[in-house]
Parts: sequence; structure tokens; C-alpha cells
Amino acid sequence: MADLLRRDGRGVHPDRDFPAYKSTALRHPKRPLVPLHDPETELTAPFLGSGPIGPVDADLTAQHAGTPLGERIVVTGQVRDGNGTPLAGQLVEVWQANASGRYAQAEDVHDAPLDPNFTGVGRCLTDEHGVYRFTTVKPGPYPWRNHDKAWRPAHIHFSLFGTAFAARLITQMYFPGDPLFPYDPVMHSVTDPAARERMVAAFDLDATVDQWATGYHWDVVLRGPERTLFESDLPRDGEG
Repeated sequence: MADLLRRDGRGVHPDRDFPAYKSTALRHPKRPLVPLHDPETELTAPFLGSGPIGPVDADLTAQHAGTPLGERIVVTGQVRDGNGTPLAGQLVEVWQANASGRYAQAEDVHDAPLDPNFTGVGRCLTDEHGVYRFTTVKPGPYPWRNHDKAWRPAHIHFSLFGTAFAARLITQMYFPGDPLFPYDPVMHSVTDPAARERMVAAFDLDATVDQWATGYHWDVVLRGPERTLFESDLPRDGEG
């Protein structure tokens, strides 16, 4: 069944060990995976945060007393399966760097300013039409020491939980026309050009709010030949 769901995966999804992306040597298992029985907590509907999802959870520009710096944007799209069916009630999380290209996490210590009015984390549920919507600021690129003059293109991390913790999927959304695309080994670990294009959002005039924010559209497809690339879609040891 797994092979049927991943029929488009061979030759498309990146290898676990991609030499140009140096930290992959430290981040993937080198021994056979051990299957574990899923406890009840892993099979119940996800519930993250200190309470129910509120309106500011999806508006990353309204979570603090002041307004964050940077280009305000709206990112929206539809989550659907391989048959094109919209998926309602899907938990979508995002996290990102600020407009200067720095994450709020203490581990990020590179020389760029923090923004006291921007934490860079949001969440929402898809509506009855499978649509999610976030208001945020466009993240900046940042250096990451993978190679000489290494900079990551601007991107937003997406996590989708579906109906259970065990079904979590993680990916990245990029912005159109980024000049760093040709130099990013993370993006180019996806060797199929069509698959890479599906990771790039499109400018969306309909999602743009006049005098307030530019809009971007990015759909997430969970299965089928047009599926979105996820970090879990990587060949396991011994697979071709």
C-alpha cells in the first residue's frame, strides 16, 4: 500500500543523504527503522497550544502589542487529497524567520535583528472548503554555514496534522522569483523540476488586501502525482 501511495516518489523525492546538504549526514537514520505500536495519545485528534485556536493564531502580525516590521503578506490555499477533494478540519501550523531572516528561537544567533513584535509561529484549521489562511510578514533569507556564502531562500515551514499526531507532514513553501533558488542544496535535493515548482507559491491578486498586504496562493496536495513534497517522503534505507 505504501508503494501505491508513493508511486510518484521514486526519482522525485530527495535521498536521505544528499551530500550537498551537509547536515543530512547527521539527520537521517542509518539503521533499519523499528515499528512501534501507536499509543492512544498518538491516534487522537491533535490539540496543540494552551487552548482552542483563536483568531490571532492565524495572524502572526497581531500576536504582540506592536506591529512587526517587514512586508505584510497573506498566504492562503487549499488542502486536498489526490482526487481533488478539499479536506476540512486539517490542523495547519507555520513557523518562519522574521523580515530580517532571523528566527525567534534562542538557537538562532546569527547577526540579524530580532523583532520584539514577531514570534513567527501560527496555526489554523482548514474551513469547510479545505482552505487555510495566514497573515504574516515575508521572511528574509538567512545564512546557514552549509558551504561558502550559503544563504537559504525566503521560505515558510508548514506542518499538517490531519486527524492524528501520527499523520504529521512537514514541508516548506518558497516565494516566486527568488535569486537564491539555483544555489540552495535543500531545494535542489528535490531533483525533479516539476516537484520543485510545486514548492513555490504564486502571487495572488485576489488574496491581496488593498493598501494593506500582498497575497500569495499555495495549495497542499496530500496524495497522487501532483502531491506536495514532504520531509517524510524520503526513501528508506535499501529502497531505490
